[in-house]
Amino acid sequence: MFKNMTTKKTIIAYQLMGFLIVIVLLWLNEIFDLPHKLFGAAATPINWVESIFETVIVLVFCAFVTYFSWQSLKRIKYLERFLFVCSFCKKIRFKKKWIPIEDYIREHSESEFSHSLCPECAEKHYGDFLKHEESITINKEID
Repeated sequence: MFKNMTTKKTIIAYQLMGFLIVIVLLWLNEIFDLPHKLFGAAATPINWVESIFETVIVLVFCAFVTYFSWQSLKRIKYLERFLFVCSFCKKIRFKKKWIPIEDYIREHSESEFSHSLCPECAEKHYGDFLKHEESITINKEID
């Protein structure tokens, strides 16, 4: 698997290559007058100022897109390894220490935890209490 930083750099490199291809196509079009050669359009003279202006605009756009892509990629955190989870307490072994799963996820993502109960655990652990509360509620409704 790729390491996180290598993946980010690869994505940015592909993005930069795409912008380079656009700039090369702009210059090839200006120098060789591609519409004239490919489609038989009217010939146009080389306009160096226009080509430089178009290149600068593409480079500015490239800088903004690359900056925002890099910022977005920095926020993405990958879980790219096996996680060893204790089958009883659900702690995760990380760097030779056992830490609670909530701490591990909070440290490796931007997730926050709030504890709750699924219906099965509520029934298993609080079933008698819930049934007692339910019977009290039913008796109040009858009165």
